[in-house]
Amino acid sequence: MNNPNLPLVYHANYSFNFDPKHRFVMSKFARLYQEVDALGLIHNNVYSPEPGNPSPLESVHCEQYVWDLWRNQLDAKMMRHIGLPWSEQLMARTFTAPLGTLKTAELALKHGIACHLAGGTHHAHYDFGSGFCMVNDLAFTATHLLENNQITNALIFDLDVHQGDGTAAMLKHNPYVYTCSIHCEKNFPFRKHASDLDIGLEVGISDTHYLEIVAHTLESLLVDLNPDIVLYDAGVDVWQGDNLGKLDISWLGIAKRDALVLTLCQKHGVPVATVIGGGYDKDHQRLAKRHAIVVQQAAKL
Repeated sequence: MNNPNLPLVYHANYSFNFDPKHRFVMSKFARLYQEVDALGLIHNNVYSPEPGNPSPLESVHCEQYVWDLWRNQLDAKMMRHIGLPWSEQLMARTFTAPLGTLKTAELALKHGIACHLAGGTHHAHYDFGSGFCMVNDLAFTATHLLENNQITNALIFDLDVHQGDGTAAMLKHNPYVYTCSIHCEKNFPFRKHASDLDIGLEVGISDTHYLEIVAHTLESLLVDLNPDIVLYDAGVDVWQGDNLGKLDISWLGIAKRDALVLTLCQKHGVPVATVIGGGYDKDHQRLAKRHAIVVQQAAKL
């Protein structure tokens, strides 16, 4: 039975008119909302963050970087490294989404679980963006919760197929946030930054071995760390058909993975906030359905 009260976080500015042939599927956020609605999971349970600007992100990012980004004053090389064309609409969504992840985490602390229909921009570093990520919502959220005494420690559990290099680098010296990334080793980013725990998977790993690694790793971390919250990056680019994945995880394997992560957190009494992370597909509706898996699994708990 689905939980009609599962808190969901979404803002209408997450998707906007964007080149449909671009590798990054900007429409996936609106399509995900529509998919979740079609599944009967939207009632009076959707929360929206306030529209954002660079000011809150100064707590974790270089002030000059975020304001130069906002004002379109970054040089061409830095924008190429990000991989997205600058626009006012892109800035609106870029600086709103981290506030959405923060709101999701706060709802998870209150309700036990909450899902953000965006987020997971784990390649953004302190003073530069990378891999379609401009500001780091995971580092921002964990830091904000700690600085406001809402938590005493956090676990960022990153299962995107690409290593969470920006998150690792930005939180390297924060002893109260534990970063774990389970990713395809021979994939972007080609220069990794050390998380507290990195597990690099071989190309082509399939469901059974993958799920064993995820289960053993998370169970151990929950026991050892006893975190106040888990920020779960449920990237669906691990799927065997993903354009940028290189793993052999089935659709059912993703569903089992998300159910496993959420159930383990519930078993240990640890609130969990989910973000959607990466996913790449020329079939945009199919991609939205993949991103909806984590919400479906959360609604079952």
